[in-house]
Amino acid sequence: MTEQQGPIRPGGAVDPELIPTEDGPAHVTFTLSRDLNKRLDRYLGDRIPWLSRTSLQRLIREAAVTVNGRHPKASTKLRKGDVVDVVLPPPPSSDLPAEEIPINIIHEDPALLIIDKHDDIIVHPARGNQSGTIINGLAWHFQQSGSGSLSEVGAEQARPGVVHRLDRHTTGVMVVAKTETAHWRIGKQFEERRTKKRYVALVHGNVEPVADLIDLPLGKHPTIKHCNAVRWDETGKSAITLYRVLEGYGDFTLLEVELRTGRTHQIRVHLSHLGWPIAGDDMYGGKHVEVRDVLSPDRSEGDRRRILLGRQGLHAALLGFTHPTTDKPVEYRAPLPADIRGLIQILRDRGPVHRPTVTGQVLDVDELMET
Repeated sequence: MTEQQGPIRPGGAVDPELIPTEDGPAHVTFTLSRDLNKRLDRYLGDRIPWLSRTSLQRLIREAAVTVNGRHPKASTKLRKGDVVDVVLPPPPSSDLPAEEIPINIIHEDPALLIIDKHDDIIVHPARGNQSGTIINGLAWHFQQSGSGSLSEVGAEQARPGVVHRLDRHTTGVMVVAKTETAHWRIGKQFEERRTKKRYVALVHGNVEPVADLIDLPLGKHPTIKHCNAVRWDETGKSAITLYRVLEGYGDFTLLEVELRTGRTHQIRVHLSHLGWPIAGDDMYGGKHVEVRDVLSPDRSEGDRRRILLGRQGLHAALLGFTHPTTDKPVEYRAPLPADIRGLIQILRDRGPVHRPTVTGQVLDVDELMET
């Protein structure tokens, strides 16, 4: 099989003979017809797109991949005439239990689903969470509606159809792929930063200047597990965030945030590092917002301690991309959830409210406040 042919047929279809089954592995050989300035793991990711890069790197480490009969490293650069041989193991069971979980579907067509994700739900099974996820809920949706199924891309890691993710307590717009072609084409847009993503973040403090670009590298936190931090060493990866002030309330500020990169917890870490942690985000320096934090103290103790916002006030308000089958630009929006909306209304009523005019702003707070 030459490099030009590969396992992907014209139009993005996968050659079914190259997909391993539960009966045994698939064996595939590629012969390169030209020099490629590309690592082996990245090349295999292009040729075997239903496996993640992590899975392919594991196959290389386990000697399931050879280049010219030798066991290579994942970083091996490929040359014209190289023969790449891969043994693909049978996939583990990817059966996910269908569960009747409410999923707010904004749009559905044969290629994709657009979801308005609610709070306190993870996207796909991971670690100890094998149920109660959006993927489990979508399995139920497809059982009941007969409107298709999720893309098999990512199924070996129990995340079929998942093009991108939102944190457990982040709400808003997500896209999920129903076909492999849609998955690859939308995923490529995310990878090449050609999607349009705008978030709303309610943060502690008075943000100045009213608009700025944050360019700070991010990596794993040196001491706190599952957290990220600004890292200036070799572990830091480029992370760029652009913010604009939508409304200022003195001790709180409502921001429109535009992502130029997509690092884990990027918005939360960047804003916290600059001294404006997201309200409710106790992982990164914010605190849960109680009535006593925003209203006069002449209330009963029980009412004063009532929580208005008990999770990070971060909402994915807008997502735009090129539709994978029509090639037309599409854009989807999700209104603010009740907890953020309610707190904003209290802050507005309390006053005063500062609304600067900022170039590049696309979100309208009044429209997002509508249910």
